[in-house]
Amino acid sequence: MAAAGRLPSAWMRIELLLGGLALLGVGPAPARALHNVTAELFGAEAWGTLAAFGDLNSDKQTDLFVLRESQCLLALVPLTVFLNLSALITSVVPGDYDGDSQMDVLLTYFPQNHANNELGAVIFWGQNQTLDTKNMTILNRTFHDQPLIMDFNGDLIPDVFGITNESSQPQILLGGNLSWHPALTSESKMRLPHSHAFIDLTEDFTADLFLTTLSAYNTFQFEIWENLGGNFSLSSVFEKPKNLVVVGQSAFADFDGDGHMDHLLPGCEDKNCQKSVIYLMRSRTMQWVPILQDFSNKGTLWGFVPLVHEEQLTGIPIPITLHIGDYNMDGYPDALAILKNTSGSNQQAFLLENVPCNNASCEEVHRMFRVYWELPDLNLINDAIVATFFDIYEDGILDIIVLSKGYAKNDLAIHTLKNNFEADAYFVKVIVLSGLCSNDCPRKITPFGVNQPGPYIMYTTVDANGYLKNGSAGQLSQSAHLALQLPYNVLGLGRSANFLDHLFVGIPRPSGEKSIRKQEWTAIIPNSQLIVIPYPHNVPRSWSAKLYLTPSNIVLLTAIALIGVCVFILAIIGILHWQEKKADDREKRQEAHRFHFDAM
Repeated sequence: MAAAGRLPSAWMRIELLLGGLALLGVGPAPARALHNVTAELFGAEAWGTLAAFGDLNSDKQTDLFVLRESQCLLALVPLTVFLNLSALITSVVPGDYDGDSQMDVLLTYFPQNHANNELGAVIFWGQNQTLDTKNMTILNRTFHDQPLIMDFNGDLIPDVFGITNESSQPQILLGGNLSWHPALTSESKMRLPHSHAFIDLTEDFTADLFLTTLSAYNTFQFEIWENLGGNFSLSSVFEKPKNLVVVGQSAFADFDGDGHMDHLLPGCEDKNCQKSVIYLMRSRTMQWVPILQDFSNKGTLWGFVPLVHEEQLTGIPIPITLHIGDYNMDGYPDALAILKNTSGSNQQAFLLENVPCNNASCEEVHRMFRVYWELPDLNLINDAIVATFFDIYEDGILDIIVLSKGYAKNDLAIHTLKNNFEADAYFVKVIVLSGLCSNDCPRKITPFGVNQPGPYIMYTTVDANGYLKNGSAGQLSQSAHLALQLPYNVLGLGRSANFLDHLFVGIPRPSGEKSIRKQEWTAIIPNSQLIVIPYPHNVPRSWSAKLYLTPSNIVLLTAIALIGVCVFILAIIGILHWQEKKADDREKRQEAHRFHFDAM
């Protein structure tokens, strides 16, 4: 195990850009454009597999966890920690696994000379806002698939959920004491690769457990285990859409902006993905609705890329995945997907824009996805493997990171694209912490970015037309198979500059607790970052929230307009005062020349 290495100069440049440009901001640019800033941020170090996000050193800036297979290391920005496992790392999941409010990192990996596909797991423990490369715990069980990180017992310390070599039933490794326990009594087999999720699907602000499984007849199905009083109970089972032959990874988003979480499922209706489709399941009707079926552009047919094992590049199976984010801050989440030319070999990342429905198939949802074919800098990246959203400049606008083939034989190239979407749109950025150390944190540093799975956020406001608008999101609901979810949520508010009337935050609860852990804040200022500290966990009225404003071009324009109006008013007052003074002087002269008859 190598010690932490010194930071190369190129990585130092990233630290300055990620930390400094968040304060400096950038100038206006054309609307709906992307600008490639890879060279500015990474220099010659733009390579490796982006595996996760998290604030390792508690500096309030989100760091990147990057795997480099050729050197068997885990690189972090702005630090670089070399973790030579002599094994193929398959996933990276940051989190506070011992409850000391220091970020730890769980890695899954294929052991050397592994005879089967089971994954080993190791936790590197955080200390003094970095990783102690000599202090690690190798888990004594192996996993059949990458685990789901969740808060099973409601203590706000992440737990590890999965099928292990000890049992065919799901097991849970409880954070803190690292003890193994049976998780659920399920008769179904877990699907490989799975897309389990820990998110509120029953509208009670308490995260439920969503599982992707196989039935007794080996058919794809989905199970929702509802969190009732801190205990998980199977509440519903449903199958995939009948037409789907290739099933991708489930994703979750408030697709139609009604304040309720929707289930998105990409896939193909044939084995070769000549006919791709994205379905949405309405949580209220439990019916599948197609929200994207047209993948043709100028006579060229595109489609999803079936599950392939990029053994030569990452060693990580990459299934069909949607990465969710509100690209244009209109309040409706968009997505990034990898599509392949069905008649050729070209493979690219595309933005799927959330737009009003224009056909009969999606009338029930009122919204649909439309492929945004023309985004020049994004179109220039060939052989894309993964694409996800990331707020590079910490300004509330989601930028794009793309991984592609082409750097070297055994590594991927990293591309960062700045989102230059400029409009009078607003947002709120929300981070929910664990609250484990509250006012007594190590080195007096409150960790604003220790990844916490399970919190649920919902807001209500009034849009520009005066109608009530809702929105919701779950924090870190998925962790496996390059889910690449951010440790915060950026909620687009559209063009309404109104305060958020209500913002609700709920967290998981322990077994036996019937009351829901939920708190409400009112009159939240748009274009702000809200840090929620739920302490004590069982007393929501005592939770605190820190509000940080994010100045934008709109604020600057408003200030300029206000100063301009004041200058204009002062000019008018000055002119009127000058004219009045001239009139007074004229009257005085006339009075002086007037003949006074009383003096005779």
